[in-house]
Amino acid sequence: MKPRILVVEDETHLAQGLKYNLEAEGYKVTLVDSGTTAVKLLESDSHAYDLLILDLMLPGMSGYSVCERLRELDDALPVLILSARSLAEDRTRGFDVGANQYLTKPFDLDELLARVRNLLRLNARRDAAIKPKPLSTKVTEVSFGRAVVNFETYQVTVDGRDVKLTHKELSLLRYFVENQGRVISRQELLTEVWDVSGEMQTRSVDQFLLRLRKTFETDPANPKHFLTIRDVGYRFVANPSESTDLDPSAETDRKTG
Repeated sequence: MKPRILVVEDETHLAQGLKYNLEAEGYKVTLVDSGTTAVKLLESDSHAYDLLILDLMLPGMSGYSVCERLRELDDALPVLILSARSLAEDRTRGFDVGANQYLTKPFDLDELLARVRNLLRLNARRDAAIKPKPLSTKVTEVSFGRAVVNFETYQVTVDGRDVKLTHKELSLLRYFVENQGRVISRQELLTEVWDVSGEMQTRSVDQFLLRLRKTFETDPANPKHFLTIRDVGYRFVANPSESTDLDPSAETDRKTG
């Protein structure tokens, strides 16, 4: 089957040029010219595509917002941002919302095609990653803070109210619980939970951590259970009042919370 690429670009001449050259390489291309249309397609079935090529300055919805919405739906679809925005803060924001690569306009066609080939290699890993892995039975249930989580039944309650978590969110939570108290690097989480290379450029870990904080923390901006240890990694603490072995030199990074 031909690799399927969704191109979101509102400059007609550039969009048609991309479509022509990508199809000449043997790819199946779907072309849309607005962020809102792209989101509708991705919400319908993000797994219908193997790669998203995304402009940032789009009518209706910015490329940043499209990427953020995609990462809520699918944390593994490779994203290549194409943009005339060349400032460091633009690139940083692009990676923060979940892009894998960022290429500024004007660009060299050979470089674009090389990046496309590179990102499509991630798709085999993505296909493996989207197949649900059975959750570990080593820890079947955990209670912390206001929450009770059963990993066998996938039941989650906070303050007695049922909460829905995605399989990936439960897998991340399980990994934290089974490694409670230990500082875990981003690279380890990408490898063990996402089943992708730890060297992959993505902010998925931070985005999923924010979701866990919003779900389980009393004050997500000042987390007690899901900690970010600056320049080191992450740490889960079930009972903060009992945790006396924290390294006093480790600093929790509030910027991600």
